[in-house]
Amino acid sequence: MKSAADQIALPLDWPQAEDDSRFILGDANRAAFDHFRNWTLWPVKASLLTGPRRSGRSLLARAFATRVDGHLIDRAEHHGEEELFHAWNAAQDSGRPLVMVVDEVPPAWEVALPDLRTRLAITPIARIEQPDDELFRAIVRLLFAERGLHIPEDALTLVSQRAERSYWTAERVVEAIDRFAIAERARLTMPTVRRALAEAGIIDARGAA
Repeated sequence: MKSAADQIALPLDWPQAEDDSRFILGDANRAAFDHFRNWTLWPVKASLLTGPRRSGRSLLARAFATRVDGHLIDRAEHHGEEELFHAWNAAQDSGRPLVMVVDEVPPAWEVALPDLRTRLAITPIARIEQPDDELFRAIVRLLFAERGLHIPEDALTLVSQRAERSYWTAERVVEAIDRFAIAERARLTMPTVRRALAEAGIIDARGAA
């Protein structure tokens, strides 16, 4: 008979917690999202989640753990290996899934404790990739909206074409443009965005990457 935790069905539109609107579903994170929706198919009641920092990996893991009464260990590689070993075993005994968010997975994450190493070897891995153009644009748009700002589509196109597509760069872009616009008392127009990115060193003065 399945445990109570196994019988929990995730709604199709999760995450929906207080800050979950910041998680934007796209090709870069869809496989990880589906991995957690189908958690009852995991071979063990544990999973590793890896991906770039600022990618929403902790948000996704936290939303999942909340909904299934699971356990989250963020930045797991910085925790004691005995602690992780016992948490992994506890998840199997209780049926409450464990999610470990990590920068790297084994063997890049070098695990010394043999018992933990053998358990991680059979633990499924979910990955979030760097954003594609569509997701990058959506993140930049959201970050501006959170500041009560709207970036014109032509300026957004400039950003997506000229800036490196990464989660960290998206935050850097919005911060640079907002600071420049405040300092210059300028509206978010194409010239303002171009100058802000150039002064921040995100693009060169001619707009090239």
